[in-house]
Amino acid sequence: MPKQPLEQAIIDALEARAPERGIDVVDVEVVGATKAPCVRVRIDHADESLDTITLDEVTEETEWISETLDELDPIPSSFTLEVSSPGLSRPLRKPRDFERFAGQTVQVSLVPGEGRRRYTGTLLGIEDGSVSLEVDGQRVSVSYDDIRKCTIKPDFSQPGANK
Repeated sequence: MPKQPLEQAIIDALEARAPERGIDVVDVEVVGATKAPCVRVRIDHADESLDTITLDEVTEETEWISETLDELDPIPSSFTLEVSSPGLSRPLRKPRDFERFAGQTVQVSLVPGEGRRRYTGTLLGIEDGSVSLEVDGQRVSVSYDDIRKCTIKPDFSQPGANK
């Protein structure tokens, strides 16, 4: 899944230190004005058997994330750092995310090209570089490399549906 070079550099630096902390770097976004951007880092526990990361844990982890960004110095000007949990609309970025969250409803946006560019459906999984979805009763396969963005679509219609 393609990321901007700046975002990928930040992901690489954070992922180099994340395992020692038991953290999964879910996603990184650099948004806002060029002069004072915001670096958004979403984190969770690397151990999938644990509950979603808490606010107190996010606060604890922010220190090493900030230190890593200071060492990397990816942005020449000042920037705002936001560290958070992945939230209900969790982004899926790594191939293992597409395996882990199979069965969830997702929204997928593809890189510009021919044909349909957006899908909403049930994630079936990933195999041989293709992500499979069930969309309107039909199986759809898209290349992992063609996915620009994929997020879980929260379902509020059933109590406890997004646990």
